[in-house]
Amino acid sequence: MLRLRPYKNCDANYIVSWCNSKEIFSFWGGERFGQFPISPEIINDKYFNHNGDCIEEDNFYPLTAVDDDGPVGHFIIRYINGDNRILRFGWVIVDDKKRGQKIGRHMLKLGLKYAFDILDAERVTIGVFENNLSALHCYLSCGFHKSAILEDSVCECNGEETGVLELEILKDEFIFES
Repeated sequence: MLRLRPYKNCDANYIVSWCNSKEIFSFWGGERFGQFPISPEIINDKYFNHNGDCIEEDNFYPLTAVDDDGPVGHFIIRYINGDNRILRFGWVIVDDKKRGQKIGRHMLKLGLKYAFDILDAERVTIGVFENNLSALHCYLSCGFHKSAILEDSVCECNGEETGVLELEILKDEFIFES
C-alpha cells in the first residue's frame, strides 16, 4: 500500500540512487542542486537549514512515497507567488526499478488529495520538460492539463534547449481513486 510521509534526511540516499543518469537527474530538475552526480548532503542542504528546519517554513513540503518495502518516490509541494490557494508540485522522482507500475501516478494523486483536502488549495501546478514523455503522460493521467495562469517556457535540459510545459489541475476537477 502506497502512502506519503514527510521527507527525512535519510531519503536523500534514495533520491541520489534514483538519479543514476544525467538524463534522469536533468529531468528531475537536478541542475537546481548543482552538477551531476549529487550527494545526499547537497539535497539536505537545499531542503533544510543548519537547525534541521525546512528552508522555507510553512511554504515548502518535501514528501516521500513509501510502500511496504520502503521509499519508492519523492516530490515537493510549495506555494507560489505568496498565494496560499495555489500550490506547485516539483522535483518529482520515482525509483527507477519501480517505473511502469503507476507509482508516480498514485503518489501524485495522494499529493493532490493532501493539497486539496488538507492544505485547501484551489489549484495545483506542475512543470514538465516537453521531451520527458513518461512524466508528461503521468501528469496528464492524474488530471493535469495546460495551465490557464502560467505560460510555457524554454530552458536547457541535458545540454539542449527544450520547452517546459506548464500544467495545472483545479480542486473541482480532481477525482481521487484509491
